[in-house]
Amino acid sequence: MSSSILQRRLVDVSERHKRLRAELHVTEEQLTFLEEEAQDTRLRSLVAETPLADAEARDARGHADALARHRDALARQIGELGREQDALLDRMAAELSAH
Repeated sequence: MSSSILQRRLVDVSERHKRLRAELHVTEEQLTFLEEEAQDTRLRSLVAETPLADAEARDARGHADALARHRDALARQIGELGREQDALLDRMAAELSAH
């Protein structure tokens, strides 16, 4: 693979990595808020002891759980991009040392 193609792929991976890290940061902030909200809603449902309060607590927990799954998926993607970036850098280094 030519070095210009490797460089373009490395830039692309780096840009995607940067975007995903920014998205992960925002997601983690949102998840902190939703986790607190889910906990508050659960406590209110325990005090209220009504079906509506229970439903609201389940709904809040569901939103927090969904966002946690999204956060985990972002973290996996970031890890994969990091490994891809390392592999591209290794290939570039190998090509440079071969010349």
